[in-house]
Amino acid sequence: MTASHILLLIGGYFLLLLLISYFTGKNDSNVDFFKAGKQSPWYLVAFGMIGASLSGVTFISVPGWVENSEFSYMQVVFGYLFGYFVIAYLLLPIYYRLNVTSIYEYLEQRFGRVSYKTGAFFFFISRVLGASFRLFLVAIVLQQFVFDAWNVPFEVTVTLSILLIWIYTFKGGIKTIVWTDTLQTFFMLMAVGLSIYFINQKLDWSFADFLASDELKQYNKVWFTDNFFAKNHFLKSFIGGFFIAICMTGLDQDMMQKNLTCKNLKDAQKNVVSFGLVLVVVNFVFLLLGALLFIYAEKFQIATPLMDGAPKSDLLFPEIALNSGLGMTVAITFMLGLIAAAYSSADSALTALTTSFCVDFIEIEKKEASQRKKIRKRTHIGMSVLLIIVIIIFKHVLDKNVIDGLLTVATYTYGPLLGLFAFGIFTKHKIKDTYAWLVALLSVLIIFSIGKIPSEMLNGYIVGYELLPINGLFTFFGLWLIRERK
Repeated sequence: MTASHILLLIGGYFLLLLLISYFTGKNDSNVDFFKAGKQSPWYLVAFGMIGASLSGVTFISVPGWVENSEFSYMQVVFGYLFGYFVIAYLLLPIYYRLNVTSIYEYLEQRFGRVSYKTGAFFFFISRVLGASFRLFLVAIVLQQFVFDAWNVPFEVTVTLSILLIWIYTFKGGIKTIVWTDTLQTFFMLMAVGLSIYFINQKLDWSFADFLASDELKQYNKVWFTDNFFAKNHFLKSFIGGFFIAICMTGLDQDMMQKNLTCKNLKDAQKNVVSFGLVLVVVNFVFLLLGALLFIYAEKFQIATPLMDGAPKSDLLFPEIALNSGLGMTVAITFMLGLIAAAYSSADSALTALTTSFCVDFIEIEKKEASQRKKIRKRTHIGMSVLLIIVIIIFKHVLDKNVIDGLLTVATYTYGPLLGLFAFGIFTKHKIKDTYAWLVALLSVLIIFSIGKIPSEMLNGYIVGYELLPINGLFTFFGLWLIRERK
């Protein structure tokens, strides 16, 4: 598949998104942009959230994970599932009862203005980094397999990617995203299914043969319980996944904004629970694909592509799909899946960042009605530029598997949100609101310091995703210290 073919495919795909945007963004109102008129069918939101949750990171980086960590990621995924039940039956009732646009408005009602701004700030940092991680991964694939052939700089690739997202979201916002996410999820799952089918065919296997093969047994270990000091020990991974789901979905304006477009609380709960169950199956299929890719690469002696002189396992899937002779069907569906995976998370992140900045920082509802739409559109442009800058920085500093990097960053930035919401929900104390930001900042600094301690100083213990609940615990304890005493 040539670079020109890929570019034509991308162009056709975006024309389809623009068509959806045309019909969903006709009103061009702030109500539709932020809440979609609260008329979204729950099953549509649930299906679309699969694509938004998985994103380009899962589409490429989870298969790449298999090489060194086998199927240990499933331990994290089972933690996710239990986290989604907490979201459905603890957090969603609070959001619907308060009828919030930004979920961080809860913190203002519970503690005060500083706590509210602190929570919104940490979401903002988390989502900027998270969205940039996801788009960075897709940008390097497009760069390597399309734009390098034309000597187009990486910076131009990133700018074009963000510009395309801005074009189809600047009017409809979340109302557009609910529908485009559904389309994008379909393309992503179709790409994975067809890739598994055609690779098995090339290996002269049926799917049953693949599952029973000795080659798969080299990669399919799920449970790691023998060494508690290792980063991928079951207990550490499960607990980390549990809290990552609560934070990166339940305390995340991006993911919750879609749930808040459902007609009522019951529909939103059905959406989250069904989404969580399906996500377990989908992630397992992605890991099967990862094992199949490495089996195929070994048999046909396909080397892992290099990036900046070093092997990059995240690039093996695109290398096999586009350059190993699997045929045009796999190449086309892979590119559709990749584009869909990337933009299903990036477009909603851009919309959520715009929403959060408008509601939480600019306080758009307090502005003159005639100025609100103009403010929203200017903010949308500003968030686009910010993402471009951060992605370009990642090009020069990122040196690990992208999904591992994403989850590591989450342990630092989502911890204060976890502590703030937990203290608000599980205690009745008021706090000295002025100091909330200081507690959150100190907690992050302490956790960052712990994360940098060499394993040799901890008798070989490798710190993992358990830092997230510990971070929340430090924040909770700090809030306890600044509670108001009667």
